Amino acid sequence: MASASVQLRPIIEADFDAVALFLREQLNRRVPVAAWKRLLAPPWASTAPNSGFQLVAEDRIVGVYVAVSSEREVDGRTLRFCNLAAFCVREDYRSHSLRLLRALLGQKDDVFTDFSPSGNVIALNERLGFVRLDTSTRLTANLPSPPRRGVHVSEDPAVIAAALTGEDAAVYRDHRHAAAARHLVVTAANEHAYLVFRRDRRKRLPVFATPLYVGGSRSLLRAAWPAVASRLLLRHGLAATLAEPRILGFAPNPGRSLSSPRVKMFRGTAVPAERIDYLYSELTLLEW
Repeated sequence: MASASVQLRPIIEADFDAVALFLREQLNRRVPVAAWKRLLAPPWASTAPNSGFQLVAEDRIVGVYVAVSSEREVDGRTLRFCNLAAFCVREDYRSHSLRLLRALLGQKDDVFTDFSPSGNVIALNERLGFVRLDTSTRLTANLPSPPRRGVHVSEDPAVIAAALTGEDAAVYRDHRHAAAARHLVVTAANEHAYLVFRRDRRKRLPVFATPLYVGGSRSLLRAAWPAVASRLLLRHGLAATLAEPRILGFAPNPGRSLSSPRVKMFRGTAVPAERIDYLYSELTLLEW
């Protein structure tokens, strides 16, 4: 297709219905249009000028790259994050795919993340300066466990809001209504641990918990993990956890390490790799 006949345009609010329909039809029919629209309009504040870019030919969308933007405080600095959230181009227009990615990278955000690259996108990202995060993953069964005296696990919004302060409180406010983010808090004496996780699907089974962020005391979360795992099983129906020690801060036992964990990537020098979590991304906004 000639470049002149394929226009590159930003995705703005007026495009949300058409972009969401395109993604449902071309990328994942299991995800309803309403869910795709929520990806385009996250529940937190952002000053981003658009929600990504689209390719348009003869007044129809032929490709999109949805971006989820956020501003986050890191070591006293406000940094702009751009999460590359959903990439789909019709096969007969694949030669224009790079235009979408270059447009996003050209917006000069401080940190770019891509938490679900696949196929040729991984190699393309690497050529453009993305590096792989350490996604070493331990698959651990969530087993029933009796309550532990003095340790309380709760998903009650009032309990969570009362326990959290500072950055954790801000994270909860921003993600409380994010469709794929689930929250629980562990409290003991004067400590708390805050876990944000999602339900994931492997081999068509939606029974896996994936931790996205840990706040508060990681040592408390580790000590209370049997109670947390029991809660994930009995309250949420999640039979196992896909635990990344980089996120959790520890590797739960018993379990086994995955030989080929999912690739996740980022680009930017403003934040070290160990500080990258999975908040403010499609992993918190979209269930599939």
